[in-house]
Amino acid sequence: MTTAPLRVLIADDHAVVRAGLRALLEGEPDLEVVEETGSAEEAVELAPGLALDVVLMDLRFAGADRGIDGIEAVRRLAAEAPGLPVVMLTSYSGRVDVVRALEAGARGYVLKAGPPQELFRAVRSAAAGGMGLAPEIVGELVGQVVGLRTDLTQREVDVVRLMSEGRSNRAIAESLFLSEATIKTHLVRIYRKLGVDNRAAAVSEAARRGILDLAS
Repeated sequence: MTTAPLRVLIADDHAVVRAGLRALLEGEPDLEVVEETGSAEEAVELAPGLALDVVLMDLRFAGADRGIDGIEAVRRLAAEAPGLPVVMLTSYSGRVDVVRALEAGARGYVLKAGPPQELFRAVRSAAAGGMGLAPEIVGELVGQVVGLRTDLTQREVDVVRLMSEGRSNRAIAESLFLSEATIKTHLVRIYRKLGVDNRAAAVSEAARRGILDLAS
């Protein structure tokens, strides 16, 4: 049985960028662009009624001083369309922008200058309930462990780092030479220690607390 393609909304204020993204995404058999818009506000209005799997959202919109930016759109979508994953697409890889986006609820962060495969991976990972972060972004968030400011063990920090790369429980288990059951146990403890209830929130909270080195 053929699986239906993932339905994507593109929100970017540059028509040429939207056209390029549409061409890239629709070149993949499992991805379908169902709508596009040049406005963050319109993205928030459209998304709830489109049966989407992922929203691909620009970080900054021209004229956002008179409207809303991509991060505010993520916050509003969390209320208007709970559970709908949003992947930020941007030219900016700075620590502050990344952390703000993740704290707002974004499930991915991809650079416009990055290779198409990173975009595809981020969309698919977010749709599957994971995190889709470009390698440069992972470097910003989880480069080197520093003095811990919480009681996460080194193994739990390793699990958070691999989660931030969008890896499944099975992939994390294989990377760390552990069983999936052990990874699930680690996740329960991580969520409890960080006061969160899902993978995206765990990565965001770990970054916010400085559990991992956020320096570029």
